[in-house]
Amino acid sequence: MKNTLVQLLYDSVQRVPEKDAVVHGENHLSYQALWEKACGIAHYLINHGLKPGDRVALLLDNSPEYIAAYYGVLMTSGAVIGLNTAAKSRDLANWIEHSQSAFVFANSKHPELKKVLKLIKQQNINLLLIGSTEIDLKSDKWTDIKEQPTLPDTTMEFDPKNQLASIIYTSGTTGHPKGVMLSHSNLYHNIKSILTYLELNENDSIVNVLPFYYSYGNSVLHIHLAVGATLILENSMLYPQKVVSLMADKKVTGFSGVPSTFNLLLSRTRLGGFDLSSIRYMTQAGGPMAPANIERLKNELPNVQFYVMYGQTEASARLSYLPPNKLTTKLGSIGIAIPGVELEVMDSTHSPADPNVTGEIYARGENIMLGYWKDPEATQQVMHNNWLKTGDLAYKDEDNYLYIVGRSSEMIKSGAHRISPKDIEEVILELDGIEETAVVGITDDLLGQAIKAVIVKSPESNLDKMQVMRHCKTNLANYKLPKQIEFTDEIPRTASGKVRRFMLQE
Repeated sequence: MKNTLVQLLYDSVQRVPEKDAVVHGENHLSYQALWEKACGIAHYLINHGLKPGDRVALLLDNSPEYIAAYYGVLMTSGAVIGLNTAAKSRDLANWIEHSQSAFVFANSKHPELKKVLKLIKQQNINLLLIGSTEIDLKSDKWTDIKEQPTLPDTTMEFDPKNQLASIIYTSGTTGHPKGVMLSHSNLYHNIKSILTYLELNENDSIVNVLPFYYSYGNSVLHIHLAVGATLILENSMLYPQKVVSLMADKKVTGFSGVPSTFNLLLSRTRLGGFDLSSIRYMTQAGGPMAPANIERLKNELPNVQFYVMYGQTEASARLSYLPPNKLTTKLGSIGIAIPGVELEVMDSTHSPADPNVTGEIYARGENIMLGYWKDPEATQQVMHNNWLKTGDLAYKDEDNYLYIVGRSSEMIKSGAHRISPKDIEEVILELDGIEETAVVGITDDLLGQAIKAVIVKSPESNLDKMQVMRHCKTNLANYKLPKQIEFTDEIPRTASGKVRRFMLQE
């Protein structure tokens, strides 16, 4: 178990066995109970034939069951595939098939599950359902799994540096899904680095609104379990007032969000009307937050240490942070590298750029991914001499603080989601009467970026925007739906044929 998340959890169990690890509504799960449930999952998987490296897909919302399943898989030297529960069946089935998952743990009430069952049956995938169900399919149930006090004898015998622990999909594209492979060592070292600057301990607690299937939420989960802190799960920001009330009632010490999370808190709640004196720190990642909103948050919560952070899924989550005491003098910066990580701004010749000269951020450290699942070509495109090419354009000031000025890649950052334009373009092109389309991210005050689809219709087409939107709603998750649809005669391209996306954003 050395140098793994399982070891960190086990250490917490030994220190604070009866303390709440997870609180979900009225359900309180202690560290000892969580450990026994995770061990029970590990025994179940081993008894049902899981082999080292086998993938286990989790189609579950944030819950004690998700956490127990995640750690149970790690104990068996299997690999977790955290599926985006907001995705439609076409993406879910694509990820399950592409990852060649041997098991699927699913919420029996998930609205897309029935559409995915055909693939599960065809591929002879082991299915375990959580919750009551009327589905007529051979499957096991969560209630059939018995808690176990110890790990199975055959588990945790591997090299953490090379053993796959998780695949996180950053794209659902039918032809080329992109699955980031993270090892046990990647996750362990990134969590240890984050803990170094956040200085969490067993007295900390958090109301968590971030989904665990994304790397940011995943890191929030693991850093708290690693120190014996408490996670209070709230799976929706639909009612921001409820979230703030929960933070006050539970007297939590921390809160984490993406820019849209804090936009909602600032625009739809009166933070000063709650007793938030227990909150010691807040963290923000997942895209740039408007400096004006950072200033406003600091004014409303002057005693809270606010950490601006930056990272990528390919880096297990975190790459840099801005120390709270630099928030005023370095406002707009993503800060400095986290402990154990090297960050460099490189020019077009892969050489370090001078201060205040824009280049691409390269990253190196124990947290950098193993590569993309079943895609060595895509891996080679982003790796250069053990450096990860992030695709983010930035410069360093004279004090080595980083400032992002743009992206060289096409990924759209909307709320907590990372969206590949190709996912949406593929769906739009299924409609008759469309010659071509291009999708871009446009500035949005709430989400950071919203989605704009630009479409070239064939001359005889009578297609209108409502028809396009209806098709998108049927086939795309809500977070992938275009906010704007625009018809045009021609999509601007470079001489080599690449779409000039910046022109479509104007």
